[in-house]
Amino acid sequence: NQEIGQQVFLSLSTVKWHNQNIFDKLDVQRRTEAVARARELNLL
Repeated sequence: NQEIGQQVFLSLSTVKWHNQNIFDKLDVQRRTEAVARARELNLL
């Protein structure tokens, strides 16, 4: 998360907040689950 924040000039808390929103919308708990779910939905 820290590296992502540095790349896009966001604070760590902002990155975590966005991640949690994505996880909630995809109904998952982890980043790997989010990627798998996004693939299932043809979002990636």
